[in-house]
Amino acid sequence: MSTTADMIGRDEINDLDAILAITNTDADALIHTVADNADAIFTWDYEKGARPALNKLYEKAKGAQWNGETDLPWEIDVDQEALAAATVGDGPEFDLAGTVLESWGPKEWTEFSVESQNWTLSQFMHGEQGALICTAKIVETVPWIDAKYYAATQVMDEARHVEVFAKYLDDKLSGHYPINAHLKMLLDDIITDPRWDMTYLGMQIMVEGLALAAFGLMYQITEDPLLKQLLRYVMSDEARHVAFGVLSLKEYYTELSTPEIRERQEFAFEAAVRMRDRFLQQEVWERMGVPVKEAVQLVNLSDEQQEFQTLLFSKIVPNCKKLGLLDAGDGWLRTKFGELGVIHYEDWVDTGEEYESLSLEATAESA
Repeated sequence: MSTTADMIGRDEINDLDAILAITNTDADALIHTVADNADAIFTWDYEKGARPALNKLYEKAKGAQWNGETDLPWEIDVDQEALAAATVGDGPEFDLAGTVLESWGPKEWTEFSVESQNWTLSQFMHGEQGALICTAKIVETVPWIDAKYYAATQVMDEARHVEVFAKYLDDKLSGHYPINAHLKMLLDDIITDPRWDMTYLGMQIMVEGLALAAFGLMYQITEDPLLKQLLRYVMSDEARHVAFGVLSLKEYYTELSTPEIRERQEFAFEAAVRMRDRFLQQEVWERMGVPVKEAVQLVNLSDEQQEFQTLLFSKIVPNCKKLGLLDAGDGWLRTKFGELGVIHYEDWVDTGEEYESLSLEATAESA
């Protein structure tokens, strides 16, 4: 079995020095190449609907396509600075006296909020490109025709997501950030692994699951009507994507041995840690010109921020439970999610059951 150091490169999951030591050393490059070691699989079984739940998802996806150019109100003006000032106010409510941030006033906190939004949406954009590549890989590698059909619709979804986040960043905000090193490492691992179900687990369950929760939180917080509508459209797609992973893997995992399931548990834990680490926003603090470790300890590791960040796992944990990963073997993943402080989400609704409630049609009917 793998050690913690084998999985995430350090013995302690909360070793801040080790986390911050991982940086993007290729930030100026326009191209990043990753070896895709998987075999492309043809199937000669064309029976549509052999897996009714996947077929239902495919039929729903065909009718849920939207156009990022024409279905969103791009004519809306976005005053990023005003929105940032309203969001951050005078800064954190806790006392910053005697710290590296004690001199910051509304001006600095507004600037930080602007940079934080640029960074956050840039990471969403990069993650969506990762999803685009991974879903194209799923079309190639999954052995079931119903799954290939659905994955093909998701490829279009992900292209649209990359497009709208890039357009919002370019036209409405004030700058891009390179991909965060922790996110980049995770995407590389997902793409490199030759096993089709690992692509599902890493992208559909872990990355897309966290994204769905993050989009939901941002949707509740933002006062920008354009971004709110953009996020609502993307969330309707993402819920189907995560459900796709849950429905597919639930069947496949019943066929795996205990050691094979343990490998999937370890991969889920590694992915969870990588995604948690990326939310420290170290690149933003570097751009703001303050000591990164001290700033992270003050703001990103504060109780209120930690509570906010654990909410990002509210989709992942119940989905892992639905797949049987929490308690398989000796309950190893349950223990690890307990160490991450997210196990209390295990009984929240899983996405395989809730995706229809997040559809655009459901939103329109309830309005």
